[in-house]
Amino acid sequence: MPATQQLHDLGQSLWIDNITRDMLKEGTLQQYIEELSLTGLTSNPTIFQKAIKSSKLYDDSILELRNQGREGEQLFFELALQDIQEAADLFLPVWERTAGVDGWVSLEVSPTLAYDTAGTIASAIDLHERAGRSNVLIKIPGTTEGLPAIEESIFAGIPVNVTLLFSPEHYVAAAEAYLRGIERRIEAGLNPVVGSVASLFISRWDRAVVDQVPENLHDRLGIAIGQQCYKAYKELMNSPRWQRIFNCGAQMQRLLWASTGAKDPNASDVLYITSLASPFTVNTMPEETLHAFADHGETGELLADDGGESGSLLGEFTREGVDCDALAAKLQKDGAESFVDSWKDLLEQLASKSASLTS
Repeated sequence: MPATQQLHDLGQSLWIDNITRDMLKEGTLQQYIEELSLTGLTSNPTIFQKAIKSSKLYDDSILELRNQGREGEQLFFELALQDIQEAADLFLPVWERTAGVDGWVSLEVSPTLAYDTAGTIASAIDLHERAGRSNVLIKIPGTTEGLPAIEESIFAGIPVNVTLLFSPEHYVAAAEAYLRGIERRIEAGLNPVVGSVASLFISRWDRAVVDQVPENLHDRLGIAIGQQCYKAYKELMNSPRWQRIFNCGAQMQRLLWASTGAKDPNASDVLYITSLASPFTVNTMPEETLHAFADHGETGELLADDGGESGSLLGEFTREGVDCDALAAKLQKDGAESFVDSWKDLLEQLASKSASLTS
């Protein structure tokens, strides 16, 4: 049995953090679904920027949309929605079979809205309506300004992938925003089933401290943060407040491990897959990591509900001068800025390609 199937059977969903038109047209994504137990997909501006830059399959659509007067963000979202809709259709049988627990595809609002609550709400509503698929999650950053947008979007019945979370505190704030939206739907007599995941970024922690801590602590901080978040996740799942919404028919907002490609060439290429095996969660991984895990991955031990040894390990990082609260805030800020940079590059790339194709 492939390692991917073993991990899925232990209760974790495997998603891919990539989308390209080539993957869709060549049947690669369908193959992953059938052979590697893949049950969902995430995307971000950087992924689309690389996809459009490296493929000619977008050229005809770009030219057609440009001739219709589309440009800038409007042109990008039209292109992205074509891919997202096709991917969502491939995952629809999974979504239907699991009653909406799995089979999701994610599309992000403009990264320039990370600190704009009203703009994020408006964009989430617009993208959800234009996607026209039940199994599309709209990605909203878990920033201070993003949290009320998450609550309002959930209350409006829009499935949400909360992105750019870096700590247990970030995760709990996002989970409570989701919970408030569901509680308001219950109070209003609305269907409480609205899909959502909360995406915790892992590998960026280790990259941030690699030059600050001794070698024996390399590639261990992200996993320790993940263990602490999993503890908080299970505690919330078993809390009276969450049990009440479950009793009304709501589903859990699942915890999702993001940024799980190993960046350290000296580390195992499946480090963040094997180490974060855990029921009721999702691991969305780069395409090369998916292949690596299918080839030589092992499931290993499941994460402990109580956080295991992560508390004492985080103490070691503190003694080395790592302020995890401050670093989490910096990582979120840097992550938001990085996506804005990719967004600007993407729009410049589209403008250049549009001009070239039109001429």
